[in-house]
Amino acid sequence: MSENRLEIEFLGTGTSTGVPVIGCKCEVCRSADPRDNRLRTSAIVRYKGQNILIDCGPDFRQQILRASSIKIDALLLTHIHYDHVAGIDDLRPYCYERNFPIYARKEVNERLRINLPYCFAEHPYPGVPHLSLHDVSRLPFFVEDVEVVPIEVLHGKLPILGYRIGPMAYITDCSNISLKEMDKLKGLELLVINALHHHPHHSHMTIAQSLNVVRKVQPKEAIFIHMSHEIGLHAKADKQLPPHVHFAYDGLIVRI
Repeated sequence: MSENRLEIEFLGTGTSTGVPVIGCKCEVCRSADPRDNRLRTSAIVRYKGQNILIDCGPDFRQQILRASSIKIDALLLTHIHYDHVAGIDDLRPYCYERNFPIYARKEVNERLRINLPYCFAEHPYPGVPHLSLHDVSRLPFFVEDVEVVPIEVLHGKLPILGYRIGPMAYITDCSNISLKEMDKLKGLELLVINALHHHPHHSHMTIAQSLNVVRKVQPKEAIFIHMSHEIGLHAKADKQLPPHVHFAYDGLIVRI
């Protein structure tokens, strides 16, 4: 693939419980279709020679071992919730020759230092992940030659970040986007955004709300992530969306 083209591989597309949900006997949780099995939401963006991981949840080790490539150069974190950060300790193999770079809001990095104190000790014991934390504001920054534009959205009352990389933007766990931040989504070829299920939720967009964002932004294509089992069977639910909008599934690779 040309370095000027962008590729995104969806490592996980489920909400915090994953799908199937433990103990649930609904038709989605009992489905034999692999598209109905969703690990916690995460993705790798490959662009201009860089492989950038977005979020690193509790399923990361399983996800990266089955990914099309294990190469990762940096991690972007959207927020501190467990289903988005719990796999950071599994970055150890990426820290053997350097401090692995993580980009996140200042508040997220402060929490990481508390949650993973052994990674930041003055004299860390051998084998712990060596992490380099970089504070992100609303200003664009670079991962090598790749410009990353932060997009501040609300997750309930919690400010979190989405990211625009080239012609693609990735937003998860969003319940509201201001008009100012939505301006950063103009001219997209691909919008990746969360769509939890059909009924209202205090901290996640519904499918209808996410479709409304798609109508306002008008990307060439939109992919929904962070779904619960309540969206229904993938094979049926995906057909109910507009032709240029689709539900992601674990392992999906999109090139633009």
